[in-house]
Amino acid sequence: MLTIDNLHVSIDGKAILNGINLDVRAGEVHAIMGPNGSGKSTLSAAVAGNESYEVVKGDILFKGENIIELAPEERAHKGIFLSFQYPIEIPGISVTNFIKTSINSNLKARGEDEMPANKMLKKIREKASLLEIDSKFLSRSLNEGFSGGEKKRNEIFQMAMLEPSLAILDETDSGLDIDALKVVANGVNKLKNKDNAVIVITHYQRLLDYIVPDYVHVLNKGKIVKSGGKELAHELEEKGYDWIK
Repeated sequence: MLTIDNLHVSIDGKAILNGINLDVRAGEVHAIMGPNGSGKSTLSAAVAGNESYEVVKGDILFKGENIIELAPEERAHKGIFLSFQYPIEIPGISVTNFIKTSINSNLKARGEDEMPANKMLKKIREKASLLEIDSKFLSRSLNEGFSGGEKKRNEIFQMAMLEPSLAILDETDSGLDIDALKVVANGVNKLKNKDNAVIVITHYQRLLDYIVPDYVHVLNKGKIVKSGGKELAHELEEKGYDWIK
């Protein structure tokens, strides 16, 4: 589904990623771990198409298509979803209206008709029920006054509604207490299936107790320096990152 080949990325002339190679297949969960400044968020931004980051060299293939030249919204239309570490607030736009606009934008980009209102409402109710989200939550302005846990739950709701092929969760556990962490992880686990893939970017092993990865990759100084199974995350928890060069 996703193939990253010898990816070099810089920002403001400073090299951040120095030759990333990664293959993610449908049905898989990959965890990206590493110390601060290792390039984890840069990797997610590069895949999503953040134009602040310059791809100096390498390719990003999504479903066999090189997406290097595509704008962020074009990548989203093709099925790439990025959950932000710090979701922005949009006063005056409800959670429901935001997701309706997002879904219909994707449909329009594919040359399809907008989703009928009754079908949209049914889907919203189904996904909200799946994620145990109260209907009052959906009428609130997007992220305005939301707690950290509410913001992350809202992003998982967006993921559920958009049904992306590839979901990238960039430090979605940041600032969450254990109860909020379980809610978010439970939502991700309910949504993953054999036809989609998830990349989880995190500092800590604790999230991976709830979202169990098929593969763990350690990023350091802009390169993947070690890969392994879920056991690698436990090893990192015990030893830290200093033993990996």
